[in-house]
Amino acid sequence: MSLSRSALFVPATRVDRIPKALQSGADCVIVDLEDAVEVNAKDSARADLEEFAKANPEARFLVRVNDAKAPWFDADIAMCGRLGNVTGVMLPKAESSRQIELAARAGKPVYPIVESAAGIANLAELCRTPGVARVSFGALDLALDLNMDDDSEGARALLDHVRCQISIQSRAAGILPPLDGVFPDIANTQGLAKSVAFAKGMGYAGVLCIHPSQIAVIHEVFEPTEEEKAWATRVLEMANETGLAAFKLDGKMVDMPVIEKAKQILRIRPVAN
Repeated sequence: MSLSRSALFVPATRVDRIPKALQSGADCVIVDLEDAVEVNAKDSARADLEEFAKANPEARFLVRVNDAKAPWFDADIAMCGRLGNVTGVMLPKAESSRQIELAARAGKPVYPIVESAAGIANLAELCRTPGVARVSFGALDLALDLNMDDDSEGARALLDHVRCQISIQSRAAGILPPLDGVFPDIANTQGLAKSVAFAKGMGYAGVLCIHPSQIAVIHEVFEPTEEEKAWATRVLEMANETGLAAFKLDGKMVDMPVIEKAKQILRIRPVAN
């Protein structure tokens, strides 16, 4: 079973958009109770979401709750626990295993978002906490927390360093490969494709997105090219024909790691979170 490549946010204040999001082609949908909801609308947005969920029992989605320090957190978690529609809890500003344990009271997999210096400092602990399914990266909030100069060389270097650490720690903990953060410039499809390709190169297997128009671009980048598929097919055919664990193909050495990579490229990809 493979991973969700695209995870589309929908504000909980607009539950009328959830059906459209579920039909958008995104691999999974995240209904947002945090950044997309104003302070004075938190309770009403949660109530609207619960009403929608009960009226549409077939709908499946993740919920981004408010962070563990927020006054709405406990009510958010309680709601997620009540609703069979909720397949996972996305925990923003995750900074400790205790916060993840509190989120896990919903009885659903937890998807921490690393977006603060404290979260980075405790990254290994976060990834190894029972209940964690997959880690996401929140570059925009992290840049704010660290007082970075937007789009500066220094900011890009630090963010890329954090991306590397998330990929490494996820793998070391044996959890699913991470989701990269949102690309905020919706109209810049070339920039999005470049950003997704960069994250893919680091071992990320999906991206958070904020508009349906981003989904096709994300999927295209994560889909192996025809050249990659053809190469992988030749590698596996040669491995089957020779029965060898190491051989030459097109003048290059092929051994078990290369064969496993070929299998990854040709793997059937059913959608999962």
